[in-house]
Amino acid sequence: MTAGFFDFDVVIVGASFAGAATALAAAQRGLRVCVLERKRDAGDKLRTTGIIVKEAAEQTLLNQLPAHLTRRIEQVRLYAPSLRQVALAAPGYYFLTTDTPGVMRWLAEQLRTHGVDLRLGTAFTHCERIDGGWSVEGVGRTRYLIGADGARSRVAERCGLGQVRQFLYGIEYEFPGARLTADEALHCFISKRYAPGYIGWIAQSPTGIQAGLALRHDPAHARVPDIDGFLLRVGVAGGLPRHLKPGHTRAGLIPCSGPMHAMAADRVILTGDAAGIVSPVTAGGIHSAWEHGWTVGRAIAAHLRDGGPPPERIAVEAAPRFRTKRALRWAYDRLQFDWPFDLLLYSPPMRWAAEQVYFHKRRC
Repeated sequence: MTAGFFDFDVVIVGASFAGAATALAAAQRGLRVCVLERKRDAGDKLRTTGIIVKEAAEQTLLNQLPAHLTRRIEQVRLYAPSLRQVALAAPGYYFLTTDTPGVMRWLAEQLRTHGVDLRLGTAFTHCERIDGGWSVEGVGRTRYLIGADGARSRVAERCGLGQVRQFLYGIEYEFPGARLTADEALHCFISKRYAPGYIGWIAQSPTGIQAGLALRHDPAHARVPDIDGFLLRVGVAGGLPRHLKPGHTRAGLIPCSGPMHAMAADRVILTGDAAGIVSPVTAGGIHSAWEHGWTVGRAIAAHLRDGGPPPERIAVEAAPRFRTKRALRWAYDRLQFDWPFDLLLYSPPMRWAAEQVYFHKRRC
């Protein structure tokens, strides 16, 4: 079998953070990479808040994000259901809120700059296993197929890999050009009434205000987050100006059960949301998705170029386990009541737990 038999070394489905990281890491080692993205505009119809934690902001290439696309925030204000609040911070720690559509378009340009064949407006439909790789309908033959296509991964379905079963459902409003009265903080709200199993949030971004709400998703009793009622309740406390009308709305499912057991098989690997690589507590996925995607891309290149170990094994080993956060998720799902948060907001145990969640004080 000659090298020309394959059109690509890697075909990646999804130009998400995970997909982009995989593609860039592989392309930098000289692999032939193709990325399929069903959207015609990489910045359109997003399902991410775009809030980047310090660890992600300092990773390869993401540390080159143009300054006008980000806004640095160094404080978290945590609100109990009664709207009592506590300010949290850690020396040297920060978050970046982003012009998320702008960030995704910037990533698309990075892919092109690094020689990736980015095909916007191209959906993944079907694939068949062939000797030494995969045949992808409408694309050609590839040695490796990567699913970075979200929580309802079509790659996972077509290739018989594990599929995410436990979700949060989130919705976020954007208020273009608006400004919070306390714009130096990420405002996070605990409320079993409005956000059972998760939180609500308000933050200043480079382009305005973003405000969102998420709750545990139960397919048998689907419930849509009451974001309008939530913002009426918490808006003044969070510094949200009155009588704002939202511009764009984002909504979607967020995995919350941790990484999939069957995230890889022979020459096919899942990453990002498709692999369940999302924090079970915070639902933050950008840091883990980028780190895992980059590892997968490097592992494929090392295997094809240098005879390194199977990248499927590396992908599984590199997936974060979230052991502590999975335990917190279990407890939060079963033991969430409003009164303990009101009672214990200022206590050392509550502060400790919040710091583990928001400031990544240890790997978990």
